[in-house]
Amino acid sequence: MAKIMNDYPRNVLNIEMDLFDQLRAFVATAQSGSFTGAATQLGISNRLTSKYVAELEQRLGVRLFQRTTRKVGLTPAGTDLLSRAPALLDDLDHLLADVSDSSKGLSGVVRISAPITFGEVYIAGMLARFAGQHPGITIDLRLTDAFSDLAAEGIDLAFRIGRFQMASLKVRRMGAFQSLAVASPAYLARAGQPDTPGDLSRHSCIVDTNRRNPRRWAFKRDGIENTVQIDGRIHVNSASAAVDLARSGIGIAYVPSFALRSAIDSGALVRLLDSYTGESGDIGAVYLEGRTLPRKVRTLIDFAVADIGTANLL
Repeated sequence: MAKIMNDYPRNVLNIEMDLFDQLRAFVATAQSGSFTGAATQLGISNRLTSKYVAELEQRLGVRLFQRTTRKVGLTPAGTDLLSRAPALLDDLDHLLADVSDSSKGLSGVVRISAPITFGEVYIAGMLARFAGQHPGITIDLRLTDAFSDLAAEGIDLAFRIGRFQMASLKVRRMGAFQSLAVASPAYLARAGQPDTPGDLSRHSCIVDTNRRNPRRWAFKRDGIENTVQIDGRIHVNSASAAVDLARSGIGIAYVPSFALRSAIDSGALVRLLDSYTGESGDIGAVYLEGRTLPRKVRTLIDFAVADIGTANLL
């Protein structure tokens, strides 16, 4: 590597390294929304960050940002560049890490998106275990129940649940979950226990509006699907909040198994309709199609696939 660098024309090398500095400043500014945030992220001055971006705009002959006194916003050209630049920079980091004898471990930032409940219940702990093994990695975890635009937001990896088939994304399946109907012992003592899915229509149910069909709860037995339209006074867009409401005794919740493990194990909630199977969904790691996956992201995906199998989560 040293010989290659020494043989490379110094003026060309300086130009190319300047370009990568400019691209890094651009990506950091786009992701943070300001030159100040980018400077903090990169560990350089605000003035130098702004200088790098201005030089990149001059090099390309287009404006990449619309600037205001408080923040910067991407122009169409900037949006297009942001969809490609993070992958280019990651590929460079990947190349240098692979060929440099002095590089002994993974390093750099991994930007991750995950649903709120699944992120809180599992992903945060998994990332802590991963970071413990790779001290050079910086984790940027963003929890949201909205589907993140990986290209526009500079997300390296998104963990998603349910059914997802998106042409622009590649998926690594990690496992599957089942939705379970649960209630507290206090509620069951007061209202009785349902024996069939049809009985749920006579109970107070907690409606999780994050579900694809919030009021339609589906179960299977012997290959036959049983669906019921449920009703309830409480509507909430969080599986975690639905679990908390069920624990309080207000009604029956229908939530993914990964949100229930501790509540069922402790006896705070009781699984209902044991002879039926609830709706199922996949858990997967998704990333952009058509790009070279950085080694740090590949390593994280492999770690998550192995980790979820030992987490007693599903």
